[in-house]
Amino acid sequence: MQWTNSSEHTVYENPWFRVNLADVVLPDGRHLDHYLIRLRAVAVATAVNEANEVLMLWRHRFITDSWGWELAAGVVEDGEETAAAAAREMEEETGWRPGPLRHLLTVEPSNGLSDARHHLYWTDEATRVGHPQDDFESSRREWVPLKLVPDMIARGEVPAANMAAGLLMLHHMRLG
Repeated sequence: MQWTNSSEHTVYENPWFRVNLADVVLPDGRHLDHYLIRLRAVAVATAVNEANEVLMLWRHRFITDSWGWELAAGVVEDGEETAAAAAREMEEETGWRPGPLRHLLTVEPSNGLSDARHHLYWTDEATRVGHPQDDFESSRREWVPLKLVPDMIARGEVPAANMAAGLLMLHHMRLG
């Protein structure tokens, strides 16, 4: 059954997102007012070294008041390619410059509420270039054994669904 967005208008906007109200037509012909959030694409990147360790960040998210492991991520700027944004974010947040990035997967973390798409990339080559420019984004950056990832996710140590999906895919590809 397909819902149809017959029209929508913006009710709030800022540089990071828009909140829109859509007039949605249900399959039986009824109309439904549905709020949705329009977001820029997000690019995510990490590296896996020869020891099958993955580069991760330990950070606090004030919105949920929770700590967890994540990968470097950020908004894709206007006109920027997603892979270039992923590389930029990885270097800014970790101090490691990625080698050639490979697309891992694209996920829609909240497609019942927003149009957000997160594009995840990885590399098996990274060069340490110094202290992270955006060191305020995480408390620490570590190379974590990939074999530990499934148990970390099961314990809730990787709370973000996009990060968990990417890490499980990497685990499967490298160790599965």
